Amino acid sequence: MAHNLNFNNRTGKYSFFSVQEKAWHNLGQVVKDYPTSEEAIKFAGLDYEVEKSPLFTKGAGIIENTNGIEMIDSELEVSNYFANIRTDNNTILGVVGKDYHIRFHRDNITKG
Repeated sequence: MAHNLNFNNRTGKYSFFSVQEKAWHNLGQVVKDYPTSEEAIKFAGLDYEVEKSPLFTKGAGIIENTNGIEMIDSELEVSNYFANIRTDNNTILGVVGKDYHIRFHRDNITKG
């Protein structure tokens, strides 16, 4: 079975960590002590931002107007759809609708 762990080409590490034991499939980082929430995010390789970016597509390149038929290089915005992009390496994570809100890893941790 595939592990589906993200490999970060920039850091040369998998986005995964474990405390005091070999990480799953011997991938990821093994740390000695239990980390704080912020440290855990860094050890797991999840210390990046995500941006919701407008989605575009290329048009056919042919338009008909009062001058006849013209060839153009057209870029069309896809209404109400966006690409979620990692800001550290521009990896597209997925396509979402206009109502989607990004939640960052650090925001999902309950702070005591």
